[in-house]
Amino acid sequence: MANPKIKAVLFDFMGTCLDWHSGATTALPHSISEETRSTLALEWRHDYFDFNAARIAANKPPEDIDITLSKTLDALLEKHPQHRPVFDARIKRECVAAWHSMPAWAEVAAAIESLKSAGYEIFVFANGTTRLQLDLCRSSGLAFNMLFSSQSLGVYKPAPESYRKVLELVGVLPEEAVQVAAHAYDTRGAKKAGMRTVYVHRWTDDIYEDIEVVRGENDEFLEDMRGLVEAIARL
Repeated sequence: MANPKIKAVLFDFMGTCLDWHSGATTALPHSISEETRSTLALEWRHDYFDFNAARIAANKPPEDIDITLSKTLDALLEKHPQHRPVFDARIKRECVAAWHSMPAWAEVAAAIESLKSAGYEIFVFANGTTRLQLDLCRSSGLAFNMLFSSQSLGVYKPAPESYRKVLELVGVLPEEAVQVAAHAYDTRGAKKAGMRTVYVHRWTDDIYEDIEVVRGENDEFLEDMRGLVEAIARL
């Protein structure tokens, strides 16, 4: 049963809905061991978040995510020069392009369909470009009512303006919307905006957060999305 107090469910995309780690690890050169590729992928992803945070702090507009990923990959290789010989220009392009084709976590499609059946409007609300989100919807098979990117909004999450803009565009009050995310910076931003929050714990993300602290910060805390409809009903 739908929660009548909630009109809009907004999802972060990469990490929350999508298993980016599998795709990124597979894209990295296989001459590097799988364990090392996994570690490099996790570090690359963390560096991407740091890069965005620095742009927000400097009051800079969103950058095309492909450019950011290319810059952060180059910086990653500067920190790990032993791997640079296997990253020629073509390999680098392929590694960046891989972020446009990621699978959904196994339980996500069913959770989204259950939300639709319950009558909720569902949206992607994530950093990145609209082109990225369109490509990821195609690769994952996930469908939403609308896609909102930092490119289309003109601002990154978790800047307060990003939440204000998306709520205005959807036409709901903060308390009528819930942010579903696997990133504490995102749920914290949503909380400050007056939204409800559901944190979905993914082993690939928030690797430096104290998860027990994060658990206490959110209205609901889930280990995956199998209980998402029920969690939103409790809000």
